[in-house]
Amino acid sequence: MDFSLAFTPDLIAVFFTLFVLEVVLGVDNVIFISILASKLPKEQQAKARNLGLTLAMVMRVILVLFAGWIITLKEDVFFIGEMGFSWKDLILIAGGLFLVYKAVTEIHHKLEGHEEEAQASGRATVTFGSVLIQILLLDLVFSLDSVITAVGMTESLVVIITVVVLSFGIMLFASRFIFAFVNKHPTVKMLALSFLLLIGVFLVAEGFDFKIDKAFIYGPMAFAIIVEALNLTYSARKAKREQKRQTAVQFRPQYPGVDESAAIDAALSKDPASGSVGLSRKPVAGDVTTHEHREGLG
Repeated sequence: MDFSLAFTPDLIAVFFTLFVLEVVLGVDNVIFISILASKLPKEQQAKARNLGLTLAMVMRVILVLFAGWIITLKEDVFFIGEMGFSWKDLILIAGGLFLVYKAVTEIHHKLEGHEEEAQASGRATVTFGSVLIQILLLDLVFSLDSVITAVGMTESLVVIITVVVLSFGIMLFASRFIFAFVNKHPTVKMLALSFLLLIGVFLVAEGFDFKIDKAFIYGPMAFAIIVEALNLTYSARKAKREQKRQTAVQFRPQYPGVDESAAIDAALSKDPASGSVGLSRKPVAGDVTTHEHREGLG
């Protein structure tokens, strides 16, 4: 590993590839942070998002600097039968189980209405410190796999660190919008929790040396996002059409051929000389269909 930098077509291709991977990973982080931060009081949510992302970026840069040591984590430390386990495998298994637990717990809370009860009572369900710890633990799992992948693609620390800083800068800017969008649409939040559950299962499988192409993970996720976007667009357009069809409420039927302008002018006028309009206590009588001999109100 070195800090030298020589611009070549291969290095530029590696840079953009790592950048895309880091942005995708950053979106996963922001979604998880948004779900955790939404449980805090509103005045602490933005601070938790920004501080959590900043600490995650610092931790990832530190891991890049110790890339030589991180590579040694891939060596098996013990065996169960013929299957060997390295420190990387153990971290992925533990992180994946943690992610599965958090996703299943959050889905259960939403289905049972615990989140709405907590918001109605105005009490926070987690503390600020616990949110930061969970963010860092999750990012440690994601960062480990990300750094090993980056080191396998290039030995230039400048490229890796630049990619990490740029991607986190974008995520720091977009986190507010992603946070608002995820928490505004309940179906999107449930979809995001399902994604986290899927990623957790993927990490556990990878820890047991079951290699799964990431295209099989992010491909269905992208398809589900497109379907959800279509559903949201349909719902928004349907709401607009229904709003246009709404008409004013009529408290009584209008009788054709009856000039009510005098009564309306009297009701709206503040001049005592213009008269007054009152409601009759006499019940309505007469043939309403033919508008003949109406007595009482109307």
